[in-house]
Amino acid sequence: MRLFILLFVLSLSTGCSYFSKKDNAEKNWTVDRLYSEAKGAMDTGYYSKAKKYFEFLETRFPFGVYGQQALLDLGYVYYKTQDYESAVSSCDRFIRLYPQNRHVDYAYYLKGLINFSRGKGFMERLLPLDVSQRDTTYLQTSFHDFKDLVKRFPDSRYSNDARQRMVYLRNTLSKHEINIAHYYMRRGAYVAAANRARYVIENYRRTPSVPEALVIMAKAYKILQMNKLSADALRVLKENYPNHPGIQEVERTRVSP
Repeated sequence: MRLFILLFVLSLSTGCSYFSKKDNAEKNWTVDRLYSEAKGAMDTGYYSKAKKYFEFLETRFPFGVYGQQALLDLGYVYYKTQDYESAVSSCDRFIRLYPQNRHVDYAYYLKGLINFSRGKGFMERLLPLDVSQRDTTYLQTSFHDFKDLVKRFPDSRYSNDARQRMVYLRNTLSKHEINIAHYYMRRGAYVAAANRARYVIENYRRTPSVPEALVIMAKAYKILQMNKLSADALRVLKENYPNHPGIQEVERTRVSP
């Protein structure tokens, strides 16, 4: 029995030694080998392994070409594993440390993509309850990230996609404001509704939400008996969207004596 226990303990220690050597093998790799293994793991979707290798490489060789690329690739790996805070942090560090790197435009683009994904995911997970409580911070941040990219690198290979995402984001954010304005209308908070609608017109021009914003303004001001403001909003609506069904909706709105 004692012999069996001794053999079992020896086998465990041998196994631990084997796995320890296997796990620490990358410590003896050259920087080329380490980056190759990390890149291969990332490209094939083994993001946990890629993260381990890139973190080790970036720590051990922080200032070389591979170290710079590892920091940028870490941003992508963190993004794919939904570690969004670390992903943005990696991008920010890369931009701060290597502003002249030829791939710095990708760091700006990746920041926008990260915030776009977590903002969009957050909105999709929400139940249709009190829309005034919804948070669009990440979507707004994403818009400014993409705007920064387009401004700094208008000819970047990523700028065209960024511009298209900016259009989507403006439409989404303006629609969000309209939903809140409708919520305030249902609650009888007409001043708040008119202010939200006016915000859309002032900040989200040429979005599909503009005509609806004019309808809300015209109705809210009419109910508040602010007749000149209501008439102005209705006039702009008729001039720019003459077939909009909201025109009749405003005209049918009754004002309590």
